[in-house]
Amino acid sequence: MVRKSFKITNETGIHARPATTLVNCCMNFDSNITLQALKNEVDFKSIMGVMSLGIYSGTIIEVKCDGVDENEAMEAIAQKIIALGLGKEI
Repeated sequence: MVRKSFKITNETGIHARPATTLVNCCMNFDSNITLQALKNEVDFKSIMGVMSLGIYSGTIIEVKCDGVDENEAMEAIAQKIIALGLGKEI
């Protein structure tokens, strides 16, 4: 299992459009991928789960990947979060 934490710096947090982009990225991998924020954990392959967290600017999130392609999945997700201007790794 690999895990990384990020601080969301985008002033609108993770809203529908970037959440969809991140979920679609996660769907490309076989690993189990979870997103933890605000004391809740959801499947990162579920748009409803991600949106239910209500992630706003300043929130610390943790992404966990567990499976055969966990390292590749984590790298892709980290790159997406940064490329979309959502946050930075901490």
